[in-house]
Amino acid sequence: MRSLIQRPLSLPKPGVMVLAVVLTVVIGAVDYRIGGEIHITAFYLVPISWACWTGGRKTGVFVAVVAAVAWLIAHRISGYQPRHPAIVYWNSLMLFVLSIVVVYLLSAFQTAHIYLEETVQQRTMALKAEIAERKRAEAARLQAERLATVGTMAAEVAHEVRNPLGSITLNLDLIRKEIDRLAELARHSPEEGRVLVNDIREEVHRIQQVIEDYLQFARLRDLKRKPLRINELLDQKLAFMQAVFDEAKVDRRTEFDPSLGSVNVDADQLWQAVLNLIRNGLEAMPGGGVITVSTRRDGDQMLLQVKDTGTGMTEQQVQQIFKPFLSTKAKGTGLGLTLVQQIVTEHGGHVECSSAVGKGSTFTIFLPLKEGS
Repeated sequence: MRSLIQRPLSLPKPGVMVLAVVLTVVIGAVDYRIGGEIHITAFYLVPISWACWTGGRKTGVFVAVVAAVAWLIAHRISGYQPRHPAIVYWNSLMLFVLSIVVVYLLSAFQTAHIYLEETVQQRTMALKAEIAERKRAEAARLQAERLATVGTMAAEVAHEVRNPLGSITLNLDLIRKEIDRLAELARHSPEEGRVLVNDIREEVHRIQQVIEDYLQFARLRDLKRKPLRINELLDQKLAFMQAVFDEAKVDRRTEFDPSLGSVNVDADQLWQAVLNLIRNGLEAMPGGGVITVSTRRDGDQMLLQVKDTGTGMTEQQVQQIFKPFLSTKAKGTGLGLTLVQQIVTEHGGHVECSSAVGKGSTFTIFLPLKEGS
C-alpha cells in the first residue's frame, strides 16, 4: 500500500542543512564569546533536532557532527584550560554521542507519528467506504421492499387482466373471419375492417407484453447458481444474436478478459439481464452504431460492461434510470432496467450506468467472483 504521507526521513534537504549549520555556527560563536563561563551546550540540540525533524535522519547526523566540531573549536580557541587536555575532546565526543541519540530517538518518534497518521487515515477511509456501502445496501433493501409490494400488486392485476385479453384476441380472430365472409357476400373490399382489427390486435399484444413483463418482474424465480465461464456464455449467446445486430446495422464488438475465472451465477437470469441491456442499446441506436460487450477482472469481483454509441442520457435520467415504471421510450414498461438491477442484486452485485448525451451509454455489472477462481 502506498504511503498517504510524504516521509522526510530518506533524503536530506540542502536548504534545511544550510540553515541548521548556520545556526550551529552562531551558537558556537556565542560559546566562544562567553569563554566557557556559562555552559550553553544544550542549545546545540536545537538545530540538530530541527534538522532531523525537517530534513531527515541524515541531515540530523550531519548537523550533529558540525555541532561537535563547532563546540570543540569554540572551547579550544577560547582560552579555556581544563585539568587535562583530553577533556575537551572527550566532552566534544559526548556531545556528538548525545546528539546521535537524540537524532535516532527523534527520527523513530517521527516514523511512529507518520505511521500513526497513515493508520488513522486508512481506517478513516475504510470507515467511510463501509458507511457508503451500508447506505447503498440500505437503499437497495428499501427499494427491494417497495418493489416486492408493487410486484405483488402487479401480479394480481396482471393475472386478472390476462384471461380477458385472451378472450378479446380470440374474438378478434372471429371478427376478422366474419369481415372476410361479409366482404365476399357484399363484394366490398375488407381492407378497412382488417386495418381496424389489426390495430386492435397490436394494442392487445402490447398490453399482453406489458403484463408478461409485470409477471416476470413480480415472480422472479429463485436463483440456480453454478460455476460458469462467463466469457464462453457471452460469446455463444452473442453469436446467436448476430442476425439481430446485422438487421439493426450495429457493429458487435467483444473485449473478454482471458484471465477471468468462474462466476457462481444463474446463467439464464444473468443472460436475461445482459440481453435487456443489449436491447436498450439497440433501441438507442436506431440508425446503427457500435455495441461493445466486455468483461474484466478487478480484484475479487468481475466487471461486465455493455456499451453503446447511441443517443445517451442526461445526468438526471441516469440518476432515475433504475426506478421502476420509469421509461424513456414511448412504449416501454419501465421495468427492463429494474429487472436487470433486481437480478444483479440477487447475485450479490450491483449495476452502474454512465452516459453522455450524443455519445452513448455504458452499463457496468459488478459481480463477486467464485472463490478459488
